[in-house]
Amino acid sequence: MLQAAQSATAQEHDESGFAHELLTFTLGVEEYAIDILKVQEIRGYDAVTTIANAPNFIKGVINLRGTIVPIVDLRIKFAVGEAEYTPFTVVIILNIGGRVVGMVVDAVSDVIALRPEQIRPAPDFASSVDTAYIMGLGALGERMLIVVDIERLMLSSEMALVDEATH
Repeated sequence: MLQAAQSATAQEHDESGFAHELLTFTLGVEEYAIDILKVQEIRGYDAVTTIANAPNFIKGVINLRGTIVPIVDLRIKFAVGEAEYTPFTVVIILNIGGRVVGMVVDAVSDVIALRPEQIRPAPDFASSVDTAYIMGLGALGERMLIVVDIERLMLSSEMALVDEATH
């Protein structure tokens, strides 16, 4: 049973067996990874324009070269760590489903390559993140990374970032 789940997970990642490049970042004490191809740019945290009645994890919007970009604080969304804004706080600008979205994280670590066999199915208790958005746990030496399906998360209705009719 576990082997079937692992092979299904591996097939979801890549039929070819080639390594996937992932951007790693930290939230609290946990380390996460997302598909590098979804990342448009990485920038320091700047002041945002708040939006009335937005969920608490949506900090507001910024104007990024003429594009209005909603900013999501994943520390608040995942309830990990304190949402303190320091000079080291980073915003990862994502391009997902034709939409530009920013996510606030504690720090960006590095870009790594994981082969499908290095990504294991996530147990239900692995993280405060809903397991529907977790592709698996990546093992890289002593490091354990929570591999997040960032597109599925950002396009989910609970994030309120995309109108229901558009996806």
